[in-house]
Amino acid sequence: MKSHNLKLYNTLSRKKENFEAINPPFVGLYVCGPTVYGDAHLGHARPAITFDTVNRYLTHLDYRVRYVRNITDVGHLQGDADEGEDKIAKKAKLEQLEPMEIAQQYTDSYHRDMALLNTWKPNIEPRATGHIPEQIALVEAILKEGFAYVVNGSVYFDVMKYNETNDYGKLSGRDLENLLTGSRTLDGQEEKRNAVDFSLWKNASPEHLMKWESPWGVGFPGWHLECTAMSSKYLGKTFDIHGGGMDLMFPHHECEIAQGNACNHQDPVKYWMHNNMITINGQKMGKSLGNFITLQELFNGDHKLLDQAYSPMTIRYFILTAHYRSTLDFSNDALQAAQKGYKKLINGLRISKLLKYEAGEAEKDEEQIAQVEQIITNAYRAMDDDFNTAQAIGHLFNLLKKINSMYTGQLKSAVFGEEIFKKLIDTFNTFVSDILGLIEEKSDHQNEMLNLLLQLYTEAKTARDYTKVDEIRAGLKEIGFVVKDMKDKIDWAYEE
Repeated sequence: MKSHNLKLYNTLSRKKENFEAINPPFVGLYVCGPTVYGDAHLGHARPAITFDTVNRYLTHLDYRVRYVRNITDVGHLQGDADEGEDKIAKKAKLEQLEPMEIAQQYTDSYHRDMALLNTWKPNIEPRATGHIPEQIALVEAILKEGFAYVVNGSVYFDVMKYNETNDYGKLSGRDLENLLTGSRTLDGQEEKRNAVDFSLWKNASPEHLMKWESPWGVGFPGWHLECTAMSSKYLGKTFDIHGGGMDLMFPHHECEIAQGNACNHQDPVKYWMHNNMITINGQKMGKSLGNFITLQELFNGDHKLLDQAYSPMTIRYFILTAHYRSTLDFSNDALQAAQKGYKKLINGLRISKLLKYEAGEAEKDEEQIAQVEQIITNAYRAMDDDFNTAQAIGHLFNLLKKINSMYTGQLKSAVFGEEIFKKLIDTFNTFVSDILGLIEEKSDHQNEMLNLLLQLYTEAKTARDYTKVDEIRAGLKEIGFVVKDMKDKIDWAYEE
C-alpha cells in the first residue's frame, strides 16, 4: 500500500484523526443515497461527487473499498416527527402510478445523472424495500434490549431510556434537555412517551400504499432504520466511514448511532464525514424560493436563474474547487469560472499525452526538478489532509505551467530527466482523471473535424489568404475552440 499519512475530519470527535484501516487494508464506506421521488438536483451532486472522490483516492492508495450507497424508496415521510405521507407514495398518487414505478423512474434518472458526472457505481446499492426482513429483525433486537416500546402497532425508540446509559446527541452536539424543551406538540404525537422518540416501525392506515406484515401489525419501517439495517448487513456492526450531507447529521445519523448502540453495544461507525451545503446566490436552495435547480436543468440551461447550460464536468469541477466541509455558493459567475478552470485542466490533459521525452536537448536543471517534486508532494499532502481537493487543484495548475512550457518549447523535457518528466506527466494525468474524475467532454468525430479545419487553416495561412484565416479562427471560437498558432506547429485548444 502507498505510504500516506491520511487524516479525516471526524464529525463525531470534531477534529482531524489519523485514518487507520484493518490489515489487509479494507475500508467499509457507507453513504446515504437519495430518496427517489424527484429528479436529482445540485444538493444530490455534492455528496455524490464528494464521496466518489473519497472512494477514488482511497482506491488510488491501494485500499480495498467496499462502497455501499443506499436507495430510500420507503419510510421517508413528508411531515415532521414521523407524521405525514410517505414522499414516494404521495408522488405516486399525484402521478397515478404504483409507488415502485415512481421509485424506479427516479432511480433510473439518478443513475443517468451520476453517470454523466462520472461517479463510480457503488459496489452495493441496496434499497429499503428490499430489506424489510432485516429491518423487522433490527426492531425486534432493539425491543429485546429494552430501548423501544410498542403502541397501537407502531414501535418507537425510547430516547430517554437510551440516554440513561448513552449520549444521544453526541454527533450533532445537541443537548437532550434542550431538545425536549424546544419540541413542539404535533398532531399524532400522543402515542410517544416523549416528543424526541422516533419511529422504528409505523402502523399503516388502510389507505397507506406501502405496507408489510410485521409482528406488530401491518406497517412500514421508519426512515432511520434502513441505513442501520443495510450498513450492518454489508459492512458489519462497526465499519470505517459513514458519509452524507450535514443536513442528515440530525436526526438521521444521530438516530443511526442510537440504533447501532442499542443492539450492538458499540458505535457503528469509526469516522463520520459530512459535506456542507450548496447555496444559490447566498440563499439556501428551495422550491419556494424559485432557486431549486435540477441537474438536467443545469446541463441544458433550462432555468430562469441560468445564463447558459453547464456541462456535467463543469459541475463536477465546480464542486471540487471547494473543500467538502465548506459552504459552496452557486452563481453563474462561479460556474463560468469553473468552466474555464475545467477546460484549462483538460487542455493540459490532452497536450500532456502528446509530449514525449527528448533526451539531450538540455542539461538537467536541479531547481526545476526540485520544484516538480515539491508540487507533487504538495498535491498529495492536500488530499491526505481530509481530501482537500481545492488545494490539490491549485497544485495541479502549477504542474500545468510546466506542461504548457514544454508544449510551447519554452522548457525542454530534458531539464527534468526522464524519471521526473514521466512522474510529472503521470501525476498530472492520475490526479485529473483517476482521483478528481474529470474527463474530456467531446462530441462525436470532434477530433476529425478539428484536424480538417486546422489543415484548411494551415493551407490558407501558407497561401496568405488572411481573410480565410480569420474566418476559420472566428468560426472555431464561436463553437468553443481556439487556434494555437505556434512557431513550429499549429494546434487547437478549448476556449478558456
